[in-house]
Amino acid sequence: MIIQESQTVEFKESWRDEFLKTVCAFTNTDGGTLYIGINDRGEVIGVDNIKKLLEDLPNKVMNTFGIVVDIGAVEESGKQFIKMNIPKNRIAISYHGKFYARSGSTTQELKGTALQRLLLKTNNLSWDEIGVDNATFDDMDADTVVRFVTLATEYNRLPMGISSKNMKQLFQNLKLLTKEGELTRAAILLFGKEPTRFFSCAIFKIGRFRGTDPTGLIIQDKVEGNLFTMFEVVIDFLKSKYLLSPISYQGMQRIETLEIPDKAIREAVLNALIHKDYTSLSAISLRVYDPTISIWNDGELEKLSIEDLSKEHESYQRNPLIADIFYRAGYIEAWGRGTLTIIEETVKSGLPKPVFQNKQGGLEVIFQRNPMRLSDDGGKTKNFQVSERQQKAIEYIRQHGAISNRIYQEINKVSKPTATRDMKHLVSLGIVEMTGTAGENIKYIIVGS
Repeated sequence: MIIQESQTVEFKESWRDEFLKTVCAFTNTDGGTLYIGINDRGEVIGVDNIKKLLEDLPNKVMNTFGIVVDIGAVEESGKQFIKMNIPKNRIAISYHGKFYARSGSTTQELKGTALQRLLLKTNNLSWDEIGVDNATFDDMDADTVVRFVTLATEYNRLPMGISSKNMKQLFQNLKLLTKEGELTRAAILLFGKEPTRFFSCAIFKIGRFRGTDPTGLIIQDKVEGNLFTMFEVVIDFLKSKYLLSPISYQGMQRIETLEIPDKAIREAVLNALIHKDYTSLSAISLRVYDPTISIWNDGELEKLSIEDLSKEHESYQRNPLIADIFYRAGYIEAWGRGTLTIIEETVKSGLPKPVFQNKQGGLEVIFQRNPMRLSDDGGKTKNFQVSERQQKAIEYIRQHGAISNRIYQEINKVSKPTATRDMKHLVSLGIVEMTGTAGENIKYIIVGS
């Protein structure tokens, strides 16, 4: 034998009825082939009672699972073994009340969120369209519903005659109610007053870290609320607290240019909210380091590779109802343009192409930082090179309003001459300006603040 055990291949020296759970695992995953009469090393040892097994096994499988397998005898080096081809089943099946699936070359029992994903997938359902039996319209935030209807109407993405006055009719039209009249999970996440009452994972965490140290947390925020509110609060936090927006002028007009292009960062946050696997207990996380910014959401890519994200691709939605509502409100466009927008806007600004990568069962997008990306009169970009010490000083000013030479020395652990030289450089670039008289009264503030 030149084949090896894998997600679709399993060897058994002899047959025992408990191996029906392996059959269950194959049919719940991608199908596969079970060989009987071959040891773990792939060596053919043969089967003595092969004729009886060829008669009994198809009936055992049919009686247990209701599926038909292709089974036959194979001979090699004068020894016979059984080859059973097991098809992938359209719906999930169990063995003695337990569900199994293949993971690599092992058979594993599915529990919790893994089982929930299997049942949803095999029943052609998405997580967000399942009803929540203890939720009522009193749990909905009327202001968010009104805001959505206003936006969707402006984009002409609501049927005629639909308004926010009749919430039940609106939700029925948007498929946010099940056939039984229950509010869906999508409705709770999109319009709920307190979605975390129902789903503890509906959280977006933001953290600022020292240097590149993932354990060096400096400040953090935890954002809750429905997805519309969460999106706006996250963006506000990024602009006001975590990212830099150096000031420049076109004539007398003051211009603030976010260090990461606004369209790119908004699209990345939306992608995380829309494509998160909400069966997971993990929150969406946004980490701000000195050189990079990363956004991670649980949930592996479906039918797409990392390479596909950098080219035209179809849109595969883990949460189609959530995606549809954001589309109707004009937050996103259809046809899988999200990642392309992130890339195009970032590169257009003069920053390196963002990196997409699979990480811990989810998707992460990483932006390189350049806080000194400023717009000039020609609408092009200027790239000012500043040190990590100077970036830290600018962030300190953003949080505290001003910085002194002494504080600069303390936060960067440098001498007074070095601090003076660094701050003079920022002044010469027009990023900060000096206020106060000589000595301890001298402070540095962002220009124009």
